[in-house]
Amino acid sequence: MAVFDRGTQRTAGLDPGTLVHVGERKTERTRITVIDYDAARYEERELTEPGACAEYAGKPTVTWVNVDGLHDVATVEQVGRCFQAHPLILEDILNTSQRPKLDFEKDKYLFVVMRMLQANPDGEVVPEQVSLLLNRHGVVSFQEQKREGDVFDPVRKRLRNSEGRLRQAGPDYLAYSLIDAVVDGYFGVVEQLGEQVEALEEELVETPDRETLRRIYALRRQLLILRKAIWPLREVVSELQRGDSPLIAPETLIYLRDLYDHVYQVMDTVETLREMVAGMIDIYLSSISNRLNEVMKVLTMFSTIFIPLTFIVGIYGMNFRYMPELVSRWGYPAVWAVMITMTATMVYYFRRKQWI
Repeated sequence: MAVFDRGTQRTAGLDPGTLVHVGERKTERTRITVIDYDAARYEERELTEPGACAEYAGKPTVTWVNVDGLHDVATVEQVGRCFQAHPLILEDILNTSQRPKLDFEKDKYLFVVMRMLQANPDGEVVPEQVSLLLNRHGVVSFQEQKREGDVFDPVRKRLRNSEGRLRQAGPDYLAYSLIDAVVDGYFGVVEQLGEQVEALEEELVETPDRETLRRIYALRRQLLILRKAIWPLREVVSELQRGDSPLIAPETLIYLRDLYDHVYQVMDTVETLREMVAGMIDIYLSSISNRLNEVMKVLTMFSTIFIPLTFIVGIYGMNFRYMPELVSRWGYPAVWAVMITMTATMVYYFRRKQWI
């Protein structure tokens, strides 16, 4: 995993606010969807032209514009202009290596960058940058790609079915709901990683090998991705709940405080898993060392048994002419009897000491 972001080299030397897409192209085309609603009406449609979002900019209803795909710089720029986004904000939206952060201008906008995390079937954490731009009329969200069943789907369902207070609340509550949906997605990812940690613990005790060590390091990288997403987001939510922006209604602050508790809970779980994974390396080394000790103990037992037998055989292999046992009729059986007795005695002693 790269420590430094090489993508920023594409913007080196350019004027601030120059719009360049930095990141991987994750979708074939940029897709713009609009949900416009209030307590009495609901409208949802897909825009074929990015300039069409201008008609929603000043409406008294709440408007949620979602852009999937950031590679089309012109489209992102047009949508941003419809909602009077500053060029520096658009630059941050197009740079998909941003750290989660919060930026706002008192009465105009509130801008949030965060990471949406989902786990693929292989258990690998897939991060995606999500940007939210909140003003007095609505919310504009920017995603790198369209996913079937992404974390925003429950919010869309609540809007369509008029569930809860979402349709009666303002755009600040919509922004909270979107951030809360991203944080709720972290719980599912953390749960999957926790199951992997438990499986690795059992494997470490029973049959550790090189593949186990590789999986430990892979799991540690996944937890690092999660930590880099959740730690800065805690600062973002903490600043939001202070109520410094007039775009956040006082009645929404209590929900932001609850969101902060969720973020802290995820962060605490991630730190616990990271400590467990860090300890797994010590467990792996201890398991390998114990297996080596078992092998060495068996080899030592065999060596201990055969050393005196080798000594006896060495004496009678010196071929001296005058050795009394050589001419004795019972010399050969007697030597065998002595060696068998010594072997049986040592095995009995080792068993009694519970060495074998």
